[in-house]
Amino acid sequence: MGCTVAPVEWWGLAWIALAPLWVLLYRSPVKSLWLGFAWGVGFHGVALFWLTGIHPMTWMGVPWLASLAISIACWVAVTVWGAFWVAVWASIVGWKRGSWITRVLLGVAVWCLLDAIWQSTPLWWSSLAYTQSPYNLAILHLGQLSGNTAITASLVAVNGCLTASIDSEKHRKTALVAAIATLSISHALGFYLYTRPLNDSPNLAFRAGIIQGNVPNEIKLYPGGFRRALEGYTTGYETLAKAGVDAILTPETALPDIWEAETLSPNSPLAHFDRAIRQWEVVAWVGTFQGNWRRYSNSLLTVTGDGEIFSRYDKVKLVPLGEYIPFESVLGGIINRLSPLQAQMVPGEKNQIFNTPFGRAIVSICYESAFPKHFRRQAARGGEFFLSAANNAHYAPSMPQQHHAQDVMRSIELDRWAIRATNTGYSAIVDPHGRTLWKSGINVFATHAETVYRRQTQTLYVRWGDWLLWVFIGATGIALWRFPRSA
Repeated sequence: MGCTVAPVEWWGLAWIALAPLWVLLYRSPVKSLWLGFAWGVGFHGVALFWLTGIHPMTWMGVPWLASLAISIACWVAVTVWGAFWVAVWASIVGWKRGSWITRVLLGVAVWCLLDAIWQSTPLWWSSLAYTQSPYNLAILHLGQLSGNTAITASLVAVNGCLTASIDSEKHRKTALVAAIATLSISHALGFYLYTRPLNDSPNLAFRAGIIQGNVPNEIKLYPGGFRRALEGYTTGYETLAKAGVDAILTPETALPDIWEAETLSPNSPLAHFDRAIRQWEVVAWVGTFQGNWRRYSNSLLTVTGDGEIFSRYDKVKLVPLGEYIPFESVLGGIINRLSPLQAQMVPGEKNQIFNTPFGRAIVSICYESAFPKHFRRQAARGGEFFLSAANNAHYAPSMPQQHHAQDVMRSIELDRWAIRATNTGYSAIVDPHGRTLWKSGINVFATHAETVYRRQTQTLYVRWGDWLLWVFIGATGIALWRFPRSA
């Protein structure tokens, strides 16, 4: 299962990779906990190996060996956390009760329920659903029905039916037919949703520009790196403004300084960029900081052509260990060197509204791309397109590809155009069907302009949320009551 995502991306394996574990659970129920944990270590350990890319952190003043130890410790901790949830699932489904259909329903309902709980915690990334992104666009369209749950349920159900075809001689053919039918029907439904025309109105179009500054983190927060960022983003802004775009998106913390409230003073380090905005009068979505150097927020600002702040969004989902330290009183003295900014980052409010001169936007800053509810909440409040600003420069190259995969899923779930700007790659334009119309290279400076469209549709997921989860829980309860005997 770990090979289904970047860098390997053998996404088809996800439709069979859970079945071997499931078979072992039925044959060795006493070992369910440890079998599930081992499978989870394999999946999450491989999928999240990019976390070790934060090493070396010598540019932050962390000794080489200490940097290695920190990166390995972070990777192990996140892997174990992911494996814990698989172990819980395995402990429950390893309990042999009911017919094979009941077992499959139980497996689907429990996995999806645990995912819902897991998403409410600070650490969440590698769901089964994202193993299909960005390539299997048909199945990803099930996300329009009930978010991650619809996709994950299809994957678990197919694996469960395959398990029954292996484990039960009596129902082998029936279970195999059920697996093929589930696979076929889920893809057919997704393909139907995928092939529906977008019917975008020219009246709701605007020309969006993207700047990928390519300023490595090793220099970004030092004077030389800041000058490079300021010059690069100013040049990129002027290039896109000359090309006639209506608005320009910069990445997360593109200009890593405090952007003063309302208007910048002439003496501000960011005044050079501000002058370009005033000269060309093109709206800029600027990734920067707000607050002061003791308490600040990771923010995206809408800056209009007169240099005024039109709207502000503060990052809600902060990165544990990178932007804040969980249980700081206990762990702070050990790992506070992880954050290069020695201050307290403040999370934004959940119910922020980000209005722009082109309509209301949905905003994601970096890590937030993994949290579907964060997007659904903004779409339900009138978001017409979404802006994704990220850094990604301090991880292994597979991370930006996985991040792109997350945003492809969010674009489909919401039926919205996505504008992605990252520091070092991959920046992109994604349409509501998840098709990547443009994607930058990695570790290169890039600018791009593309026509995108505001949309006001509401998918079932936006309107009803994760309703399918409760259907599975109810169906499983009925099955356990109606068919209590094993078969």
